[in-house]
Amino acid sequence: MKPTLSTFLFLLAFLWHSILLSQLVNIESRRMQTDSLRFVLKSDLWFSYSDNDGAYLLQVGSGLSTQWKTKNYKGILYFIGNFNLARSRAQDFQNSWFFHVRYNQKLSDLVRLEGFVQSQNNELLSINSRNLLGAGIRLKFISTDDIKAYMGNSYMYEVEESDDFGLKLYNHRNSSYLSVSISLADNRLDLTNTIYYQPLYRDFNNYRILQQFKAEVPITKKLKFSGLFNYFLNSLTPAGDSEYSSLLSMGLTFEI
Repeated sequence: MKPTLSTFLFLLAFLWHSILLSQLVNIESRRMQTDSLRFVLKSDLWFSYSDNDGAYLLQVGSGLSTQWKTKNYKGILYFIGNFNLARSRAQDFQNSWFFHVRYNQKLSDLVRLEGFVQSQNNELLSINSRNLLGAGIRLKFISTDDIKAYMGNSYMYEVEESDDFGLKLYNHRNSSYLSVSISLADNRLDLTNTIYYQPLYRDFNNYRILQQFKAEVPITKKLKFSGLFNYFLNSLTPAGDSEYSSLLSMGLTFEI
């Protein structure tokens, strides 16, 4: 049987649904590792449109990441933002935007202080809007040529909105994370594992967990094969139940 556009759109919607359930963003994976560069900027913009007998699919996406270091290289300010839209005549498969601003101040080789502001909006999730600000400590407790390990703990004040349930929630939440990066076989294999745990201060049974494992194998100096596994758990949703999602992806990464 020949696949129809409606079948394709259903599969696309299922894929987006699996990805979009993860409401906790891994900021650790977005950090830019630069030594001597004080300013770095990365951006992308893409657009696609297809139409089959009036059944169309419009996709628009953009992303921006920038980082600025102070003259003594002890302070780092960085910004991350993106927008994604996938729309057909009948419905949106994705309609979201996100931005995150963070300042990191190095106090010693071990200790850093951080403050951050974040806003995200996704029309397809049970919590379709989240705004938060926070501050905390970041520890770099292992730093060798082959292994780097960080742990952090922050206080967050967040405001969440759910249009589906008519809710607006004001929460005080803790955020803890552990991230370990290992280079093996003379940098022929890079492994990174990061886990976040974010409970409410007033109810530790209400928490979010994000586990991310990433592996990269250089093929050439500019081309890498990468694999990524994400697992997200939200212990309590506005509907009163729990939800989880997992995502396994593999692909090629090109660097200039």
